[in-house]
Amino acid sequence: MNDNNDFYKKFDNSNVGKFKTNVFLPFISGVLGTTLVLGLSFGIPGIRNSLISSNLNINSNTSTPDSVQTSNSGTVDYISLNNYSDTATYAANKVLPSIVGITVEYTVTSNFIQGMSQIATAKGSGIIISSDGYILTNNHIINSADSSIYYEVSEATKVYVYLYNDETPYEAHIIGTDKQTDLAVIKIEKDGITAAELGDSNSIKIGEFTMAIGNPLGMQSSVTSGIISAMNRTVNGEDGNTYTLIQTDAAINSGNSGGALINSEGKVIGINTLKLSGNGIEGMGFAIPINDTIDIYKQLIENGKVLRPYIGITGIDLDQKNATNYNLPAGIYIKQIQSNSPASSANIKAGDVITAIDNTQVTTMNELNKLKEEKNIGDKITLDIYRNGETLKIDITLAEQP
Repeated sequence: MNDNNDFYKKFDNSNVGKFKTNVFLPFISGVLGTTLVLGLSFGIPGIRNSLISSNLNINSNTSTPDSVQTSNSGTVDYISLNNYSDTATYAANKVLPSIVGITVEYTVTSNFIQGMSQIATAKGSGIIISSDGYILTNNHIINSADSSIYYEVSEATKVYVYLYNDETPYEAHIIGTDKQTDLAVIKIEKDGITAAELGDSNSIKIGEFTMAIGNPLGMQSSVTSGIISAMNRTVNGEDGNTYTLIQTDAAINSGNSGGALINSEGKVIGINTLKLSGNGIEGMGFAIPINDTIDIYKQLIENGKVLRPYIGITGIDLDQKNATNYNLPAGIYIKQIQSNSPASSANIKAGDVITAIDNTQVTTMNELNKLKEEKNIGDKITLDIYRNGETLKIDITLAEQP
């Protein structure tokens, strides 16, 4: 299986100004072989892109000069970087045995040439979360299904895992995926592998040392370093989901997806997920905080999916300006009602405007979803609904999202 890295160069220059060209999921597309569409590069645009401490000879008594002369005849203090280097060496070697390379196979079918299809591959990274073979990664690596007028991409047909310093391909089973959080769990049948130690992403600080470790461009076990640039960054994905992420300037490249962002203790504090890419952009990578993944991956292992309450509507955010133009209150304009959903059972209608949930005002779907996800399946909520000039209070019993 050969990799075609040129696909990313071409994709990066298309649709300038759109999120998909500026925010690249660090996910390397594999070889697609012969071009399948006329005059176009046939690709997948919808796919988002133990250290033994005794071996460290740390000597705090190393003799160093107090100062050195510069070429400008000035004198500066000499600062040894030994401690920084030893910290990086320790952190990297502690976590490296817990980071895996992932290769996914899927089928790409041309919509123009009947019967023309071929196997393609993509690569990413993953983190071992248990010694019996469970691995945490990104959903967009495993769940590659996509389509356009030119082609259709199947879901993963095979998934292979490569352990640290081991060229053996271990076939993995998909345990569960979750598109909303871009997380997935896979499993290989192997015991005694090294699980990563998880840190506390709620305690990280801006400026803190960090490393990104993964499988960029197929180069397994690559390590880059930097700092925490920001926390709680809100990023809107092309899939319509909104993510709250850790920002770092540690280099994150295609194939780093699903790999680890670690702290100076070699503990995982995030799952590398995406980066900003484009002219004038450098050193802006993002990771899912590890604390946000724990409940998700436990549910994926237990249920194969994440159990969430849902209402069953498709809504449009209606800010005050647009609401005034349409002589409506600010809120969420209901565009569509899903059949057999809590919303349909409660007689909510397309064209209604949701202005509050349990007396808390909402003007966006994100606000509504955040409040909804604080509830449990089976809980009752009350929506304030504006309809034909009057406000109604409608009770809804939340059901399990299908």
